[in-house]
Amino acid sequence: MTIRARGRSFLALILSPEAPLKDWLAGLDEHMRRAAGFFNRQPVILDLSLLDENTEGLAGFQQELRQRHIHLIGIEGGDRHWAALQSWEWPIELQGGRPSGPVNLPDGEEPQAAEPATANLSEPLIINRVVRSGQSIQNPDGDVIVLGAVSSGAEIIAGGSIHVYGPLRGRAIAGVDGHPQARIYTARMEAELLAIDGFYMVAEEMPEDSVGKAAQVYLEQERLNVTPLQAGTVKI
Repeated sequence: MTIRARGRSFLALILSPEAPLKDWLAGLDEHMRRAAGFFNRQPVILDLSLLDENTEGLAGFQQELRQRHIHLIGIEGGDRHWAALQSWEWPIELQGGRPSGPVNLPDGEEPQAAEPATANLSEPLIINRVVRSGQSIQNPDGDVIVLGAVSSGAEIIAGGSIHVYGPLRGRAIAGVDGHPQARIYTARMEAELLAIDGFYMVAEEMPEDSVGKAAQVYLEQERLNVTPLQAGTVKI
């Protein structure tokens, strides 16, 4: 009998809390207030590497995240033998994800060294339709090109840049996994949230001269810039 296996890659947000946890949670609450629904349906990995076993409030920290409807699919950077973590539930399975091709099972031979990860992005994902509310389009390894509108409540996530040849009314998250050079382009800027390489901006923070117009978004000195696009002019 042939045993078959398939790989599956996941796009997850990584949260790295810092002490004091009380202040960090207050900051998280402020971010969630400004970007309502940002964590909805988003798998999250919790990185505890900036904490230690004596961090105040660590024992109840997982419950604090649950109360904020943050769904953990993984925990890293900590030791489950810490006394403060004895009551925690550690995730044991992942759901969803994007197929990434077959995986060869070991057959008793010496394992081969893994190939180093590449920073190159793959082919763009082209969407020939409207992205409707509640839908999430993800291409963590390349650009996303939408030949239509992105409705309010919809979400586009890309490892590279995002191009929307219609109104962008939902959320656009570009440059995930360390690609700060990524950009976001749209024929009509009406986004609920914009993000590049982890830096984000909500609708209330967008400059008025870009709203309702063709616009581009780029990252400069850890700050998002939203500028109108005029025919034949693009800021490089």
